[in-house]
Amino acid sequence: MLKGIPSIIQPSLLKILSEMGHGDTIVIADAHFPAESIGRNSYVIRYDGQFIEPLMDAILQLIPLDQYVEKPVTVMDKVQGDAVETPIWGKYEQLVESHDKRGLSAIGKLERFAFYKAASNAYCIVATGEQSQYANVIVKKGVIR
Repeated sequence: MLKGIPSIIQPSLLKILSEMGHGDTIVIADAHFPAESIGRNSYVIRYDGQFIEPLMDAILQLIPLDQYVEKPVTVMDKVQGDAVETPIWGKYEQLVESHDKRGLSAIGKLERFAFYKAASNAYCIVATGEQSQYANVIVKKGVIR
């Protein structure tokens, strides 16, 4: 056991977070995301049954967001014409605001296939059991000052 590490963080994820360098990205993916195929060249960690919100909160307790990019947090934008509600985005906004002074302005959106392309370059993809649609999020690690 370690002090100060959120209990939701498994040893394998803690190792990945500590290995990541400035500018590396981690995808926290919902249950619908093709984690294994998109993550062929990345580490893929399974968190089946886990929701994204508490996991993202724990991750943001351990790593800073990249301060040298305008949007260090990126969500997958809705496909045009898709009338699905995305209440999880509001939860992400609250999380980012609680961990980074830029708040909402630190969050961007990418079209679905652009998101997949960006995710394919991630250091790690964490595949969760999150059922909310459009819950996928990319987080870019910064440096500790």
